[in-house]
Amino acid sequence: HGKDGKILHDASGAPIVNPDKFKSTARKAIKAIGYEQAGFHWKNCRIDVLLHGQSADIAQGVDEAGHKDVGAGDQGIMFGYASRETPELLPAPIYYAHKILEVLSEARKAGVGAAVKLGPDAKSQVTIRYENGKPVGVTQIVVSTQHVDASLSSDDVRQIIEPHVRASFPEGWITKDTVWHVNPTGKFVVGGPDGDAGLTGRKIIVDTYGGAAPHGGGAFSGKDPTKVDRSAAYAARYLAKNVVAAGLADRATIQLSYAIGVAKPLSIYVDLHGTGKVDEATLETVLGQVFDLSPRGIRNHLQLNKPIYAKTSAYGHFGRKPGRDGSFSWEKTDLVPALKAAVKAA
Repeated sequence: HGKDGKILHDASGAPIVNPDKFKSTARKAIKAIGYEQAGFHWKNCRIDVLLHGQSADIAQGVDEAGHKDVGAGDQGIMFGYASRETPELLPAPIYYAHKILEVLSEARKAGVGAAVKLGPDAKSQVTIRYENGKPVGVTQIVVSTQHVDASLSSDDVRQIIEPHVRASFPEGWITKDTVWHVNPTGKFVVGGPDGDAGLTGRKIIVDTYGGAAPHGGGAFSGKDPTKVDRSAAYAARYLAKNVVAAGLADRATIQLSYAIGVAKPLSIYVDLHGTGKVDEATLETVLGQVFDLSPRGIRNHLQLNKPIYAKTSAYGHFGRKPGRDGSFSWEKTDLVPALKAAVKAA
């Protein structure tokens, strides 16, 4: 998190990484984002690194029987969700909100027309109209995007972004009745930590399901995969997505809970929202059989012990395409055959 041209990196755990590596990595990230303004520039912003070991009291709780990180590192509740309303099995509002920003970023970086006048900071929000449970149109669009030309008005910015925003949605979804809110404050020139304080953990609803599903409260970013706030939430999404992909339901919410130092989840709860083709209690039993939901089991199954998390810093953690580098492994639907077989045998 940062403010006034300063970045502070505070980390606990085994301090085995040279602080200079933290600094160089942060500076490269700031450059890649595109911050080159007077108050915050990747070349000369100040970066402080604070490293310290984890409490021995906590460490002993996650080291069962001499096996490092077997027990959960903290207590908590994690949720996963999937819905058949988009091909990615993600709620339509958050999917298209992410898509808008991704398309605008690509246009800006590629120097497409007037998009070069946009800055790296942007936020979006969409309100979707549903009919019979299916998304069919857009009623409200909110886009706040930084612009490097201070003379641009909100109307000017809308003219720049509107073609890209329209291209982000299916044909016919945006109509004359769709209400646009583009830079509602009137101007957005100063961005990054120069404009507002940074934050720890990012926006948890933006990173997940856009409010369409519950959230246990734990952020993902800034945590390695030994933290169940992150890994168990990925596992819950993986299970929910595979349940829907297997045709066992059209919507699925999976809830997991953990206690510090305890390897197995305390509970597995399933809500199919009245769309299930199988009994929810049966599915709760089956999920624990086809997937080892201990912290170590999750990391092994989803192969999370890799440097694969940089991509999650923008456009959400879910609804993304699994990469060859192992990124977004929790978006795979390779558990479908085992799920179907286990349900049939139950």
